Amino acid sequence: MSGQDGGAQGWEWGARGAVGADPLVVPVVGAGRQRHPTGRVPSADTASGDVAEAPGLRPRTAPAMAEGGAGGNQPPREHPQNLQGLLQMAITAGNAEPSQLEPMSDERRQWLQEAMAQAFRGQLEEVEQMKECLRVLEAVSPGGEGGETSEPAEGDPSRQASALELLAELCENLDNAADFCKLDGMRLLAHRYLEHPVAELRWRAAHLVGTCAQNVPKVQEQALALGCMRKLLRLLDHDGADVVRVKALFAISCLVRAQEGGLQQFLRLDGFSVLMRAMQSPVEKLKVKSAFLLQNLLLDHPEHKETLCSMGMVQQLVALIRSEHSPFHEHVLGALCSLVTDFPQGVRECREPQLALEELLRERCQLLQRQEEFQEELEFCERLQRVCFQTPPEESSMDR
Repeated sequence: MSGQDGGAQGWEWGARGAVGADPLVVPVVGAGRQRHPTGRVPSADTASGDVAEAPGLRPRTAPAMAEGGAGGNQPPREHPQNLQGLLQMAITAGNAEPSQLEPMSDERRQWLQEAMAQAFRGQLEEVEQMKECLRVLEAVSPGGEGGETSEPAEGDPSRQASALELLAELCENLDNAADFCKLDGMRLLAHRYLEHPVAELRWRAAHLVGTCAQNVPKVQEQALALGCMRKLLRLLDHDGADVVRVKALFAISCLVRAQEGGLQQFLRLDGFSVLMRAMQSPVEKLKVKSAFLLQNLLLDHPEHKETLCSMGMVQQLVALIRSEHSPFHEHVLGALCSLVTDFPQGVRECREPQLALEELLRERCQLLQRQEEFQEELEFCERLQRVCFQTPPEESSMDR
């Protein structure tokens, strides 16, 4: 996701030791292109602090093209590597002052024609790269009478991991993400790789689901129709590998944010309970990201506050705040602030004597005074004090 967070880095084989003598060979294209021209913010999500970025296939440097300008004394130009790069070049040229404009020379016209041809060709070749990756991921071992049935190949998880890595890089581009689904790639992830016995392939598949789905409604809808939400929640709740759980949470967040259908599936599958259990795990990164997602869901969908209160969310969050102090508490307090904002029922539950929340907040404020690294947590504590214990529940409100 990035993210995003464990993302892929392009082609050209690196130091992956287990590749063996039969590496995945795919032509290198589109080197040096701008990866996020459509406005999608690359995911900052990473697998975990101690998981190295997979070595894999690195982009090569594009050759310098013909020199620009009539006199050939400007810095060497490079072809734009996709249509967005070509558009950016045109916008830059269109912003030039009238005094800077000059008739196009034959040399520059030829260069522009070559650049356009290469940009169109690069887009097509990226699709070919995705097809080659899918061929690797679809590899099956012989089985069944007449060859009609077969089992997923177990033999080369290294090549499969490299294919997933490259697909994650390519699908940062929105057009490629849509093409990946048209090639039935999402179906392959949902039906085989999210439940693969190899943990690295599970987390790379979950990361790829999130990378494709973020900001692309059509892709989100396909992933949801294929049952990805149920499988991702199962990974988040039960997988034995921490990195798989973190990546599953990343993919879930990409399917529920700004996607009503995803949120409804999340609710039907008791996603808030899964999120609460993730916040109670010993994995710090998982705890932080779970609390952050809960806080944002409450801000975006305040209509679900009553449901959360009926689940005992206030009591659960206060219990987490009582645990040994850590940076994670900032996000728990933020979620609790979101829950009580303009919601008298939440305020009344915070005032229950058995919670002793007022005393806990007072002690926490004293602990955090003059510690700059905890100033945001201190602000959350002070806001909760004001809202829950200095105004009647019916009148309580708080700046978001």
